[in-house]
Amino acid sequence: SVEVRGEVYMPKHSFVRLNEDADAAGREPFANPRNAAAGSLRQKDPKVTAVRDLETFIYAVADEAPLAVTTQWQFLQWLRDCGFNVNPNAARCTSAREVHEFCANALAHREDLDYDIDGVVVKVDSFDGQAALGFTARAPRWAIAFKFPPEEKRTVLREIRVQVGRTGVLTPVAEFDPVLVAGSTIARATLHNIDEVRRKNVRVGDTIVVHKAGDVIPEVVGPVLELRPEGSVDWEMPSACPSCGSPVIREEGEVAYRCVSIDGPAQATDRLIHWGSRNAMDIDGLGDEIVSRMVEQGLLTDVADFYDKLTEEALSEVSCGRQTVDGDDIVVGKTIAAKVMAQVNESRGRGLARVLFGLGIRHVGANVARALATHFRSMQALMTAAPEDIAAIDGVGPKIAASVHEFFSVKKNVAVVERLREAGVVLEEEVEEPDAPQTLAGLTFVLTGTLQNYKRTEAAKLLEAMGAKCTGSVSKKTSYVIAGEAAGSKLAKAEQLGVPVLDESALEQILTTGQVPAL
Repeated sequence: SVEVRGEVYMPKHSFVRLNEDADAAGREPFANPRNAAAGSLRQKDPKVTAVRDLETFIYAVADEAPLAVTTQWQFLQWLRDCGFNVNPNAARCTSAREVHEFCANALAHREDLDYDIDGVVVKVDSFDGQAALGFTARAPRWAIAFKFPPEEKRTVLREIRVQVGRTGVLTPVAEFDPVLVAGSTIARATLHNIDEVRRKNVRVGDTIVVHKAGDVIPEVVGPVLELRPEGSVDWEMPSACPSCGSPVIREEGEVAYRCVSIDGPAQATDRLIHWGSRNAMDIDGLGDEIVSRMVEQGLLTDVADFYDKLTEEALSEVSCGRQTVDGDDIVVGKTIAAKVMAQVNESRGRGLARVLFGLGIRHVGANVARALATHFRSMQALMTAAPEDIAAIDGVGPKIAASVHEFFSVKKNVAVVERLREAGVVLEEEVEEPDAPQTLAGLTFVLTGTLQNYKRTEAAKLLEAMGAKCTGSVSKKTSYVIAGEAAGSKLAKAEQLGVPVLDESALEQILTTGQVPAL
């Protein structure tokens, strides 16, 4: 037996016919052949897939050992002899010049093909050579992609609109006249931040050049300056949040502008979803769709609403965003609503650390939230603490301390916390004395890669139970990095800084003995 690999695609002429049929039937057309091919493969009814006129190109083998071939070129010929579809434009090159000429020719004639391409893959021909070169954590060393320059189109920038994310970050988004680029129509693209707007020098009313980065993500390249209208002015970030009117700040050394309020409407959905997530209040059954629907229907505006406003009856009537065959809305229902509300009530006792993480305070992840809760023991003590006292906690520092202090200086945020307290949410932390000997006290670990016998979060908890500190980034203060399979940038950073690296067998020894083995 042999396992061959390749791609399924939809030819351009098939795509045109598919959309013509869709138009005749009054259905929505597909945006591009790639989406059409993917959608066709996902059909539950294989009869639908069968009439979509999909085609294949086969070009790889899982294991060449059963075959009497030693090179990629021989393998492609073997595929042809077996009756598989093989790209007729594949070629074997014997020099770098030939490779360059092949890529240049492919770029020049890409529009002549009956399918879309965004580049050429260049492979080492010899299978022995491929085996010797091996793989990185992400890709083979014996193959490389020559990417074509993205297709660029001109359009007119009509507006720069500001979006507000969960953490309050204001993101400028360019909205322009719709234009067809790389197979689909685009009408908006993120400008990331004010510095990017300045760097690209774009203004409302400009004729701009747009493309798709990687042939996927819409991006504004820049303005056509000779077509800039007279009287145009630089775009400025608003001084007040466009969602809730709260002040907007930009900290020294940061590129992002942020809304200081916790309860802005634009942040509400993401913050509410985050509140119910596993590492926060862990409210099972509180999915993204249900939360979004409750926000739309006015049942939720901030996290305190879960406890002093939301009712089981109201939740049971929330639409799930789907309909029955008769066109009626499918609602959450009494059974699921009862289970979710039971989870909401149970979450009142999760403790201060989870509440702090769930509030979505900038720079406060699960580990920092736990450190703050362990040190201050109560929300009241933290809210009244001076920034320098917060910064003195190991693993916190001035930047996080400033963010925490700023969060609790906003009256709206404090009001939400007080409502949580009145609703019976526990805002204290019980710190239990550790059962295990604290043999790893003073050591800082970073876990990276895939472990065979543990989840990284599980291993971190076991190390912390012995007194260790586990962080998410490697620095000079890191004592050890534990690296599993496919460890990436953190492993590279450890090697660069000279931080000792341990494997999973060493982790097993640490968890068994409480001691780090000698290197």
